[in-house]
Amino acid sequence: MSVVFNPPPGWPKPPPGWQPPVGWTPDPSWPDPPADWQLWLSDDDAVTSDEGSIQRSATEPGGTPESGESARVAFLEAENAGLRRALAAASGGEQPVELDDARVLQAAGIYRYHHPLESAAAYKDRLDALEARIADAIREGRAIVKSDLFTLNNSLAQGRRMTADLGKLMLRAYDAEADNVIRSLRAGNVETAKRRLEASRTAIVRLGALMEMHIDDAFHALRIEEIELTADWLMKKHEEREAAREERARLREEARVRRELEEERARLDKERAHLANALETLRAQERDDADLVERLAAVDRAIEENDYRAANVRAGYIYVISNEGAFGAGVVKIGLTRRLEPTDRIAELSGASVPFRFDVHTLFFSEDAVTLENELHKHFASRALNQANPRKEFFFASPGEVRDALLQQVGNILEFTEIADAAEYRQSLGAWPSSRQRLRAQAAVKDSQVEERA
Repeated sequence: MSVVFNPPPGWPKPPPGWQPPVGWTPDPSWPDPPADWQLWLSDDDAVTSDEGSIQRSATEPGGTPESGESARVAFLEAENAGLRRALAAASGGEQPVELDDARVLQAAGIYRYHHPLESAAAYKDRLDALEARIADAIREGRAIVKSDLFTLNNSLAQGRRMTADLGKLMLRAYDAEADNVIRSLRAGNVETAKRRLEASRTAIVRLGALMEMHIDDAFHALRIEEIELTADWLMKKHEEREAAREERARLREEARVRRELEEERARLDKERAHLANALETLRAQERDDADLVERLAAVDRAIEENDYRAANVRAGYIYVISNEGAFGAGVVKIGLTRRLEPTDRIAELSGASVPFRFDVHTLFFSEDAVTLENELHKHFASRALNQANPRKEFFFASPGEVRDALLQQVGNILEFTEIADAAEYRQSLGAWPSSRQRLRAQAAVKDSQVEERA
């Protein structure tokens, strides 16, 4: 004869066919079952008793019969809580350490320095001095604390030797964990690293309780400081590399613009010389040509503008572009280019690094484009996609919002396109796989990453 579980009044109803897992215990918040309550009933009595159970639980103050789905959810949540308590009891009360870097980085948010210093070199000097202090503490026996009164075979000397040997073993394990933590440090998993080291220290306390053995507080503080300084050093080094890369890109861009202006000046000088010679020949013949005079004046104006651009490095074009297929409908890039042909810069950005071409909403020439770009970036700073690197130029904003902000700065814009064509993206959208297929592919990639980590 098979039996079914009969929940007492106030307990959630389990799903059909439920069997308690090994070690399962009811939630302490559930009421105690009546003294004569039968937790297991035969199939013949199950319906009547089950109905009676629901009726009794419904007659309690505030009680209502639960639907099948809500009862199942409540029961599974309670079962999950019981399993967590069992896991905590089995691990001696220690909490598991989160090791997923992606989750840790997301939870940590923007990195904040523990020990702010000016440069990566300053962090390296500080780390070298700290490592010397750690080595001194180990050499002088101040790294681990242990009892001197432990006896072995009724011998205090043997007990002290055993305690010293075990202390060296424990300290070596602790130092190995500290070194592994530092080697695997990333910018955002500092708290995980410190929890790992704290878990190692707690294990030493538990295993060495008989000899009153534990890692010295001051030594542990040195190791924690080493973790923080190493993380700060890695972040500062990353920032300096990024700054150097962007500075090299800026210098290359300026050199390219300078070459373009020099080539343009040479072309204009050559054209002006031809026009001046032709006009001089005509005037020598006591003739004149209004068209040549106008063309020569236009070339003179172009030379004047070219010279101004060469002398004024702050002049340039502010561009507002978007890429709906790559970043979504509510994301724009606000940047600056000093090119004679600003569309060349847009074409570069639309290269192989993005799946679709950028759409241009405006190209606005300003004599102080540097200041204008900075003001726009400040205006949308709270909506930057990359909150960790303020030098990036993508923002959560519609083209209309950028147009309004630009109008506040310059007062008038001759041309602005608010709605992007996104032709390549819209033409490709119909041929994309379904969302279910994309999710399945993403899940397969995630599973393979998990297997690689394992």
